Amino acid sequence: MYAIVDIKGKQFRVEKDQTLAIPKLNEKVGSKIEFDKVLLTNDNGTISTNSSTKIVAKIVSHDTADKVVVFKMKRRKGYQKKNGHKQQYTTIKVESLKAAKKTTAKKTTAKKTTAKKTTAKKTATKSKD
Repeated sequence: MYAIVDIKGKQFRVEKDQTLAIPKLNEKVGSKIEFDKVLLTNDNGTISTNSSTKIVAKIVSHDTADKVVVFKMKRRKGYQKKNGHKQQYTTIKVESLKAAKKTTAKKTTAKKTTAKKTTAKKTATKSKD
């Protein structure tokens, strides 16, 4: 069984006991988190898009990625600019994919009320020329 989940604007395909590098979360290492924004689930060939599955994961570590070098240059102009940054990410381990409890809500039948329309009577007056 796998699921496609949206985590901080990025989509990931997750399975049980899988480790992922996701954008940095402001949680402590070792804490458990739940992701409920599941876009698609596949359970042995049965694909569902409106599932109520929740992903339970444990935070393993917070790290920074390798440095990304941004180099800009305009030829024959003497313009060179070198910048860079290190992207922060969180490593998580998916512990389980569990279906959320389905709650049955009572459907209330709304009675339609029809409002009577009142029409104003127009008085016709003829003007003499």
